[in-house]
Amino acid sequence: MIKLDADEKELRESVERGEWTPAAGGKREKSRYAQYAKATFRKDRRLNIRISSKDLEAIQKRALAEGLPYQTLIASLLHKYAAGRLKEGS
Repeated sequence: MIKLDADEKELRESVERGEWTPAAGGKREKSRYAQYAKATFRKDRRLNIRISSKDLEAIQKRALAEGLPYQTLIASLLHKYAAGRLKEGS
């Protein structure tokens, strides 16, 4: 179970009391951004690489902690690096 701090508990309780309403155009915006994400992460090429067992195990453990398949984590890291959003030492 995830532990919540006081602010997070207050926010959760507020949502549960129905004090929040969706913003106007929420479904349209969600659909728009879903299309952006789909286009950004369209996987149309295959890449085979060889890495050490130690590195693969470490990546798999980190992916498990993030709740992601390890191949998705690797693809995300490569995308961020290619886009210039992931720098060496980050």
